[in-house]
Amino acid sequence: MSGYWSPTVQRLTPYVPGEQRTGGNIVKLNTNENPYPPAPSVLAAIASVNGEQLRRYPAPESDALRSAIARHHKVSVEQVFVGNGSDEILALSFLAFFSGRDALQFPTPSYSFYPVYCGLYGIVSQPLVLDQNFNLDLARFAVSRSDSAGGIIFPNPNAPSGLAVSRADIATLLERHAGVVLVDEAYADFGAESAIPLVAEHPNLIISRTFSKGRSLAGMRLGYAVASEELMDGLRRVKNSFNSYPVDAVAEAAGIASLEDDHAYRGSLSRILSTRTAFTESLRKRGFEVLESAANFVFARPPSVAATALAQSLANAGVLVRHWQQPAIEQWLRISIGTDEDMQRLLTAVDTYLDDAAGATGD
Repeated sequence: MSGYWSPTVQRLTPYVPGEQRTGGNIVKLNTNENPYPPAPSVLAAIASVNGEQLRRYPAPESDALRSAIARHHKVSVEQVFVGNGSDEILALSFLAFFSGRDALQFPTPSYSFYPVYCGLYGIVSQPLVLDQNFNLDLARFAVSRSDSAGGIIFPNPNAPSGLAVSRADIATLLERHAGVVLVDEAYADFGAESAIPLVAEHPNLIISRTFSKGRSLAGMRLGYAVASEELMDGLRRVKNSFNSYPVDAVAEAAGIASLEDDHAYRGSLSRILSTRTAFTESLRKRGFEVLESAANFVFARPPSVAATALAQSLANAGVLVRHWQQPAIEQWLRISIGTDEDMQRLLTAVDTYLDDAAGATGD
């Protein structure tokens, strides 16, 4: 630890992303990337960006992309904000809406960037522990009608469980709580009800979304938020105090093209959902406990073997999955949904490990 670091940096525990190992023989099922490439029209839009566009700064507010997002979700342009990935949307939102207020509530286990942002901004956190089945009961959040009410943030569906809550339950929470409620819809494309229709009636609601998962643009770093104009004004104040040009010209072109090619997007989602269903059944036949996922991953507990050892065995076989050494989830694996071929390779490696483990114990 360096003496040059500020006290804030010294006390930080940074977010740790999934392993980014590459190679022709690696099956990467640990970071929830879309297994299918963007539509050809998206690649064509990227290639069409010219030198004149690149030598100039992009539009500070990404007006063309915001208009495309507004049309897609049937909201006004003033209700849309875009940024460099949904993680940037979250970072700006923590500073804009949660800093200097009462404690921020979020579920645990959940997205591990939430406590990181609290540490970065000095926000007091109040984690809500999920029940033994990893369900999130929104009625358990402490609510307040005070002007100083702290915020609430949760992913829908949750990560790493993949479980989702209903739009009706979100509406009930919004009616009871005066503070800002941020619904992180990074995985909503794969089965959760979006809360975007609630924005019109609830000025304290903000939705964050990403092009990384459903739209195959994780490498482009593009995210957006939908909320009331009042909340959007707050986000822009923070953004323009940090970086006036967060979305580059290439990313904007890719995002617009993706929204305009809904057929390709729906086709990719359909393939992923079909694979998820078949893979879930295959794991259950092998004795795994698998939660009902509304995301592009499954959360699974292996039978009679340690999840740590199984994850390491899979990694040795070139198949990467996500595992955390945390008490509540140390016996579970989060497995991204890849192609059918990807999932079959994982299952083959699982079978080998389970057979070897059974032979070692004489079962």
